[in-house]
Amino acid sequence: MTDNPRTFNIVCIPGDGIGLDITDAATRVLTTLAETFGTFKFKFESLDWSSKNYKQRGYYAPEGGVEGLKKYDAIYFGAVGWPDVPDHISLWQMILPIRTTLNQYANVRPTRIIPGTTSPLSACAADPSLLDWVIVRENSEGEYSGHGGTTPSSAHAAHTVATEVSIFTRVGIERIMRFAFETALHRPRKLLTMVTKSNAQRHGMVLWDAIFYEVAREYEGRVKYDKMLVDAMTVRMVNRPESLDTIVATNLHADILSDLAAALSGSIGIAPSSNLDPTRAFPSMFEPIHGSAPDIAGQGIANPIGAFWSAAEMVRWLAGADGASNNEGLVEGSGVGNMVAAADCLMQAISNVTEKGVKTRDLGGKSGTTEVTDAVCEEIPKVYSAKRG
Repeated sequence: MTDNPRTFNIVCIPGDGIGLDITDAATRVLTTLAETFGTFKFKFESLDWSSKNYKQRGYYAPEGGVEGLKKYDAIYFGAVGWPDVPDHISLWQMILPIRTTLNQYANVRPTRIIPGTTSPLSACAADPSLLDWVIVRENSEGEYSGHGGTTPSSAHAAHTVATEVSIFTRVGIERIMRFAFETALHRPRKLLTMVTKSNAQRHGMVLWDAIFYEVAREYEGRVKYDKMLVDAMTVRMVNRPESLDTIVATNLHADILSDLAAALSGSIGIAPSSNLDPTRAFPSMFEPIHGSAPDIAGQGIANPIGAFWSAAEMVRWLAGADGASNNEGLVEGSGVGNMVAAADCLMQAISNVTEKGVKTRDLGGKSGTTEVTDAVCEEIPKVYSAKRG
């Protein structure tokens, strides 16, 4: 405990569908964590940038809204998307503007099999330690650059032509490769796999490969590295998960591969992600990757584990708010208010709860969102006490 705990200002954007339920669950867990440690606090503010509001007013974020996010220490995002709003509208009017405006060029998605969950891979079901990855996704350019057009503008014309231009820059590639190498360097296996499709995409992907090998020379003897074509990578993830550790891929490739990774670890409902500005000039954003799930929205059955894991990653990142972590990769330190220990505590509480069988239906359990949240909140003080001896 401390008389002057550091207060972090967190803006929550619950969004749509189950995003509302899991954001509420995450703030409950984060509040419990802060109260248990007593060395830091969270002040939450919520913004209703939902598809429902979009339908009523014609926009997600109001004018200046994204710029206004810069005043916060971090952003906690639920999910966005609803059946009566085309997906590209919610993506381009909210998620992508946040990522680009706030320089969140590194998207980080850890994947492992937590106790009480079962991988569909028989080898991993027998030995969960075989699957322990971090996927580093380039988050600012590539296939999601938004360049191109449709001629004529109507998609229903007989001879419509549409172009989608991928943009790869030396600056963008070099910084994500260095971030990925730094991340790999500080993981036990010190192994990085670069994913590409340079055999077919002969310009942007060839540049991607070339800069990877340039940066790799700086880590020679410190990080082992290899290269995989993206289609072959899917086979390797399934057949030889133990051969992988840190993975770096383009915006599109990592987007797809990380969903496969989540499924292989047991459920997309447990998968977290971090949209990071490694320079720390702007706030980073943390979100589970499962989406808004309209089919189960409002039923109280959404899996909150991905939300909790994302919250733990936020706490871990905030630990470096005063320079306690290396800005060029995911490097742990003691941090503000012993927040790395707090993140570890939360992850242990999650594991204890799932191992006891308190799980939602997607993990083979019978508990609802609230029951899992209550169990994790009850477990946090127990883990804290046990670690203090």
